[in-house]
Amino acid sequence: MSPTIYFFSVFVVATCGLIYELVIGSLASYLLGDSITQFSTVIGCYLFAMGVGSYLSQFLNKNLIHNFVKIEILIGLIGGFSAAILFLLFDQVASFRVLLYSLIFIIGLLVGIEIPLIMKILKGRIEFNKLVSHVFSFDYIGALLASVAFPLLLVPHLGLVRTSFLFGILNTAVALMTLILFKEETEKSRHLTQFSILSLIALSIGFFSAQQITDASENLAYNDQVIFSHATQYQKITITKNQGDLKLYLNGNLQFNSKDEYRYHEPLVHVGMAQLPDAKKVLILGGGDGMAAREVLKYPGIESITLVDLDQKMTEVFKFNDLLTPLNQHALTNKKMTIINADAFQWVKTAQDVYDFIIVDFPDPSNFSLGKLYTQKFYSHVKQVLAPDGLMVVQSTSPFVARKSFWCIEKTIASAGLVTMPFHAYVPSFGEWGFVLVSHKSVTNWKNKFPENLKFVSEKSMVAMFEFPNDMAKVDVEINKLNNQALVKYFEDEWAHYVQ
Repeated sequence: MSPTIYFFSVFVVATCGLIYELVIGSLASYLLGDSITQFSTVIGCYLFAMGVGSYLSQFLNKNLIHNFVKIEILIGLIGGFSAAILFLLFDQVASFRVLLYSLIFIIGLLVGIEIPLIMKILKGRIEFNKLVSHVFSFDYIGALLASVAFPLLLVPHLGLVRTSFLFGILNTAVALMTLILFKEETEKSRHLTQFSILSLIALSIGFFSAQQITDASENLAYNDQVIFSHATQYQKITITKNQGDLKLYLNGNLQFNSKDEYRYHEPLVHVGMAQLPDAKKVLILGGGDGMAAREVLKYPGIESITLVDLDQKMTEVFKFNDLLTPLNQHALTNKKMTIINADAFQWVKTAQDVYDFIIVDFPDPSNFSLGKLYTQKFYSHVKQVLAPDGLMVVQSTSPFVARKSFWCIEKTIASAGLVTMPFHAYVPSFGEWGFVLVSHKSVTNWKNKFPENLKFVSEKSMVAMFEFPNDMAKVDVEINKLNNQALVKYFEDEWAHYVQ
């Protein structure tokens, strides 16, 4: 075989290997949470397995081409089917992590054998110095391509399952190409040719059936019918339906249930807005579903609402999907609304306007990427865009289930030089849920000018919201800073021990 073909094989091998690693790391992050821990352990396991594979390669000194073909087929099949297997078995096996790390170890082991095996095949055909430099150059170039293409092209357009099948096809295609180019040396191994063709067929079927596989896995994971599912470069958005009730999940975590979401969104918005009868400008950070905006628009005096949400797909779905727009009453297409798809942490640092009311409606701090949006540094930036007499409200997880997490958020906000007024409300789908009302100075004159026809919030119900019983009372916690992310640790520990 031409050395160029082998170098191309190195390029494909490197690209495929890293893609499998990224797919499994992303999938572990979606399913298990804490992206830093998942990616760190997946990468560590993968690199260790590659080391083991490199060591074992010394024992493969005969039938090099046959062994190379077998390894390519195995990597193609195991790597190609890995995402589908993990999605389908997530809720079906007792030890999911054992399955996950077993798959990444096997893939890493086989990839670790590949490069030394290619170098043995090329030994004597190319000068050693050129051999080493060329092999590692193509290896690193392939890794670069994979790392760039994965978040920008593959996940947004193909999704995790179809991406893994595509690169399984590429691995197996290299095996088949090797058999064709070396047909004189491999003609006695027709079973390998047949196996590689069957593998290509199976992987191709998987590629074109990826949506059905994803639908099946999600129907197993969720009790309700999945009506929408999309993996963006930031998160997995899933919407389910059951007897008219719609539920939104982000990375598998419930964000709202349409039957009682008003019990979350009314306290989030109206406890603060009712104190600001002259408010004109509102800022919503997060809240891409448009529910908070819907509640804000109940105040006719509002002149503009700026919504900053990272995920464009999220705002598009709730802006245009006919099943969902009735939930937010078409708030995202209201003429008063401006939608900005950007990282709120970066956006607020450079924001020039000030706002009468700010709603901070991010998902819970289940990983470090979200945890940064609950840090002292972030609240210090938000403080600069809050009008002197304005108010801010922050969704702050459950003070009952995640007591330390809730009071960590409250303490962190206060550490930024703001006055905090914590409160809570009961939401059937979530239980007791916490919020923090925030201002530059203490609120002494409560106006409570609510819109008509609210289902839950009233002057009477507000009294109970600001009272905390002993099992939700304040506890001593750390301040959440960028360099310690104490909140994420509290959150993971508290929710991990909660069984609903």
